[in-house]
Amino acid sequence: MTELTPLRKIPDQNIFKGGDVFVLFGELFGRGYVNGLVDEARAAGMTIVGITVGRRDDENKLRSLTAEEHAEAEANLGGRIINIPMMAGFDLDAPEGEANPTDLLAPFTIKNWQEQKLDWAQIERCREVGVKRFRDSLARVVAELDGMIPDGANAIFAHTMAGGIPKVKVFLAIANRIYKGRGDRFMSSRALLDSDLGKLILMNFDEVTANTFRYLIDGTAELRKRLESTGGQVRYSAYGYHGTEILIKDKYQWQTYTNYTQGYAKMRLEQHAEAVWAEGVKATVFNCPEIRTNSSDIFVGVELSLFPLLEALKLEGGGAWAEAQWQACRELLSEGTSLEELLQTIADYNANGVITEFRNFEAWPMDNTAELAEVMVGTSEAITAMHKERKALVTDHLSALVLEGTGPLMFHEMSAPAAPVLWLNHDVIARQLNQMHS
Repeated sequence: MTELTPLRKIPDQNIFKGGDVFVLFGELFGRGYVNGLVDEARAAGMTIVGITVGRRDDENKLRSLTAEEHAEAEANLGGRIINIPMMAGFDLDAPEGEANPTDLLAPFTIKNWQEQKLDWAQIERCREVGVKRFRDSLARVVAELDGMIPDGANAIFAHTMAGGIPKVKVFLAIANRIYKGRGDRFMSSRALLDSDLGKLILMNFDEVTANTFRYLIDGTAELRKRLESTGGQVRYSAYGYHGTEILIKDKYQWQTYTNYTQGYAKMRLEQHAEAVWAEGVKATVFNCPEIRTNSSDIFVGVELSLFPLLEALKLEGGGAWAEAQWQACRELLSEGTSLEELLQTIADYNANGVITEFRNFEAWPMDNTAELAEVMVGTSEAITAMHKERKALVTDHLSALVLEGTGPLMFHEMSAPAAPVLWLNHDVIARQLNQMHS
């Protein structure tokens, strides 16, 4: 278990400048955490280079982007994209003539999935094929990068790969019960993790979310050596999640969303950073707060920890700007509902004995329970009902603020990173936002 190492001080160093290169290791889709980091790199004058995960053809074969797709992706990034498919994971990989893991899941149904078994020798053969494909593609990407980064330049490699759920219908039904279900529709997350389906998903999570970070660091070793031997510095960042400190009873306390199934892969990601850090490589996993995104919306209740950020903004000296954020949130609530009433609901939720039992850092990530689902999903639904519209929520506004604050924190910390794993909690994010808007 990684020691809880929060970033407390707003970093103000910056070694990055024009002529340096920012490499986005993961494709940019929509609005997410990495946008803030890209914005900071662009503001510093860095050259922006990205990659693509590629696309699947009608037969599920991985391919490069078409000319039109490539141009659109580069316009979205605002930089050059190396058009070599870097899809992570092995759920659609297999030795020639053999079934891939997704094919092997075809017999799994909502009625039989807990009893169904997988051929683990075949799964391992598929994993080996997927890893080789990924690392071979990475070598080609690095060969192109080598000609794009001059001697003596500084470079940032920002890892953003995450996920790994095989695209099978049965999992959607299971996920709805585990992450949204209450009462008769509740399902234990432990039931998933103990099944062969769950074990396969955890393996693929490890490959996508964690091991790709190590492949990146190992695969750029010669490039890193060249840059550092000619006066440059190289940094690696990755996005983690391992709970967040938020204001609970006027004190910053660690808490988490349960059950975060990817938590095991996020811990492996931390372990990779710690291992290479010990070898002298400056690689840092930034554990970021819970926010609402398209991918996180399946986790009903993950957004509940966002609301105390409003109180953190005031506590950390936000003044008029912090009050403006409160007012913006008030305007999203239905008539007759006050923001103070909403925040009291959150305070009651955080004080609930069922919830406090899950504030156990050493036991993370814990399995869910029916009692937890009742309180968490019920509170989430009650708070959503306080809004004028379900498509315009307070948590949308607060998520955007978190994204705005984490970008500069990560970018400047990478000039002289303090540790291989750092938590960006509500305290430092609130101070960063207040400083930006003072």
